[in-house]
Amino acid sequence: MTLNPADTGFVDHLRAVLPADTLRPAEPRYLEEPRGRYHGQAGVIALPRSTEEVATLLRAAHTARVPVVPYGGGTGLVGGQIMGAAGPAPLVISLERMTALRGIYPQENVIAVEAGMILADVQRAATEAGRLFPLSLAAEGTARIGGTLATNAGGVNVLRYGNARDLCLGLEAVLPTGEIWHGLSRLRKDNTGYDLRNLLIGAEGTLGIITAASLKLSPIPAEQGTAMLTVASPAAAIDLLAMARDQLGETISAFELIHRQGLEFLRETLPDLRLPFAELPDWCVLIDLGLPKGRSPADALAALFETALDAGLCADGVIAQSEAQRQALWSVREHIPEGNRRIGSVSSHDISIPISRIPDFIVEGGKRLAALGDMRINCFGHLGDGNLHYNVFPAQGKDRRAYEHLRDEVKRCVHDLTHEYDGSVSAEHGVGRLKVADLARYGDPVKLAAMRAIKQALDPHGIMNPGAVVPRAD
Repeated sequence: MTLNPADTGFVDHLRAVLPADTLRPAEPRYLEEPRGRYHGQAGVIALPRSTEEVATLLRAAHTARVPVVPYGGGTGLVGGQIMGAAGPAPLVISLERMTALRGIYPQENVIAVEAGMILADVQRAATEAGRLFPLSLAAEGTARIGGTLATNAGGVNVLRYGNARDLCLGLEAVLPTGEIWHGLSRLRKDNTGYDLRNLLIGAEGTLGIITAASLKLSPIPAEQGTAMLTVASPAAAIDLLAMARDQLGETISAFELIHRQGLEFLRETLPDLRLPFAELPDWCVLIDLGLPKGRSPADALAALFETALDAGLCADGVIAQSEAQRQALWSVREHIPEGNRRIGSVSSHDISIPISRIPDFIVEGGKRLAALGDMRINCFGHLGDGNLHYNVFPAQGKDRRAYEHLRDEVKRCVHDLTHEYDGSVSAEHGVGRLKVADLARYGDPVKLAAMRAIKQALDPHGIMNPGAVVPRAD
């Protein structure tokens, strides 16, 4: 299907039907992504202030067959927000001006916000109303809620509260033809046919543009506690997770697995960051609790540690006795990606594995990568929901440029093994453009055919984020 560039004639038409300050020339910040692996193009950037203006933009693009790239906070790691130079210059639509709080309903545990609101601002608005919006991730200070929904973002609290998809009740969105879907429902039960909300969530802007969302809130836990406990192995960590669930039920907000390699990277690259153990353990877990009033998290974690110690699952641990100590423990986990960035990876992978198979996967992955060359592996992540950040780095004293010829082979090795273990090659970052070939390689053929059919039905001209998510048919 032939698409046309957002050329002078198209831009002049938009200027005639939109407020004067809606359009601006392409700026570098809209054409780059955090890892520097994708560099995009744009014929023009549009910054609408309303859903109606988004609809005007999409109607024009649909009629002129101009590609459209939706842009949120620009924090995506798989290139979904960047369209390269191979095709016609697109219209980039940034939602950064659409930041309004549409409404907050504490008794219903619901907040309605426009898609351009920054995630941290959604969290803040919920807190001011005495509620919690639990979606939390490293980029929450710049990520916008529309993008987090479009990618079905995860983060550290999925174990207790779910992904972005699980936290959304309703959407307002503009479809590729420019029609507005008024689905901003606050209902928790609405069994009226196909769920368009869940179709748009995770579609990464290939089926339309989310303009507003109604989101689930939760009570703020009266007491919060954190501990970092050493474990002998990933298998012991999984046994500890089961034990923690037996003792603490659904009060566990996060259960993070950390490998010695990540701590060594922190010691090397961020020497001022205080690590909780003088002698670094091979493996440890970070456990976070949210308890009702009257229960002591420190006592609950101490009881768990004693039980785990008796069972031979733990050897040492640190239990936060104050909020400052709690934040210090979380700071270690939150700085691991920064340590990774400073070392420089050969290849990074966001994967999920059935939890019980993770120990065998880690052992087998180490063997297969060792056969390719001398490399270090930093395996860490959200053990409670099976999401591993499995990242491969140069050997000590070597630069990643020396491994450039191995990058594709390393990625294929990790993703092939993930598929063998019934996992997913994209756990929480999405498909974007980076993993389209992976989806074609590992995806179920019937699912892929259904995706193409849905794309064709809703976006017959193929204008929405072309090249992202949906593999071409052979």
